[in-house]
Amino acid sequence: MKRHDRVTLSIDSLNAEGRGVARNTAGKVAFVDGALAGERVDAVVVRSKPTFDLMQAHAVHQPSSGRRRPRCRYFGICGGCATQHADARTQMAAKQRGLEDCLERIGKVRPQSLLPILYGPEWGYRHRARLTVRWVPKKGSVLVGFHERRSHYAVDMESCEVLPSAVSALIRPLRDLVASLSIRARLPQIEVAVGDAMIALVFRHLDALTPEDEARLREFAQHTGVWAWLQPGGLDTVRPFYPATAPHLGYALPDFGVRIAFSPIDFTQVNPTMNRALVHRALNLLAPAPGERIADLFCGLGNFSLPIARSGATVLGLESSESLVARARENAHANGLGEARITFQETNLYADLAAPLAQLGPFDKLLIDPPRAGAMEVVTALPGDWPRRIVYVSCDPATLARDAGVLVNAKGFRLEAAGVVNMFPHTAHVESIALFER
Repeated sequence: MKRHDRVTLSIDSLNAEGRGVARNTAGKVAFVDGALAGERVDAVVVRSKPTFDLMQAHAVHQPSSGRRRPRCRYFGICGGCATQHADARTQMAAKQRGLEDCLERIGKVRPQSLLPILYGPEWGYRHRARLTVRWVPKKGSVLVGFHERRSHYAVDMESCEVLPSAVSALIRPLRDLVASLSIRARLPQIEVAVGDAMIALVFRHLDALTPEDEARLREFAQHTGVWAWLQPGGLDTVRPFYPATAPHLGYALPDFGVRIAFSPIDFTQVNPTMNRALVHRALNLLAPAPGERIADLFCGLGNFSLPIARSGATVLGLESSESLVARARENAHANGLGEARITFQETNLYADLAAPLAQLGPFDKLLIDPPRAGAMEVVTALPGDWPRRIVYVSCDPATLARDAGVLVNAKGFRLEAAGVVNMFPHTAHVESIALFER
């Protein structure tokens, strides 16, 4: 097959990335954007590799019962979403199958049971976003939004269905604002962070703002009510611009009487509704109890640590980032959780951890919530006699599966349960959670 060749295919399944999977008459695998399991489609080759073809569906002859009309008018052009043409159950069933496949294929393990999928809002859920900004001299205008699919170009968009409506409504005003600045060609990115009661925007700029630029940005912040921040260099240069001081961004975990404060560049989950559901499930699986000693690894701001401490258990939060450790301590203090109940420590969780964990332990239970790279150094360093239970929260099923293989096949655990969480609707990102027992 060559680029632009057209072929009719029967779609066998939907993979976790939202592409239909088929085989052509020669037996070669094809991944088809815009196609769902059970459909028969006409598709065009976008890219041909030795072992697979990447294709785009152009006509659907036998629509799936899970197919629906995409809500966003930019779907298919914008790279922010991949599966708006599939309903929520179809999307999540594919992600669940993808998780099971990774566990079996990579980790050589199977869960004793599958956890029910956690569903949540599909629209307006994305409380964190990195918007691309592009000055287009030929058009005499600025574009603000996400990249086009399979491209570095910015989408010419004026709204977004997965951003909160208040943020979506800012896209057109942001385009006008940046177009009015002297540095419009030198402002490549705007970071969005939404708290319970405030929207913060971090303007990444490569040249200094003029006094006139600052006046326009100040007027924009006053008019829209956003908290404007500036980033002239690396992350250490991020600072509030207007208002110079404001109440902290934050989100609540009402089931545990906890509120987490954060800065616009701190890591937080993009979907606050699903984060509350995820924390609730994690605590149910962990079942912390008074008198237990529990470690929260990759603890961040205390998203899991503080709810665990509410149970009466003694908690140690470990995190590689000094700034996050400081913020977690502030959150513990603000929520009335003293050092007798919860402490935080900066620890390099990507180094050899056998000696540090031996010094810090033993722990009855662990909660592990690593970034996409996973927690290989942690799981390989665990001793043979503790902990008795691990709850592992993952944003990458491949690294979860790899680490699960170590825990089950080398460390004496069994994989009791695993399941997916609807943290990132319409995207290829898979959030999952797993329970391991000795």
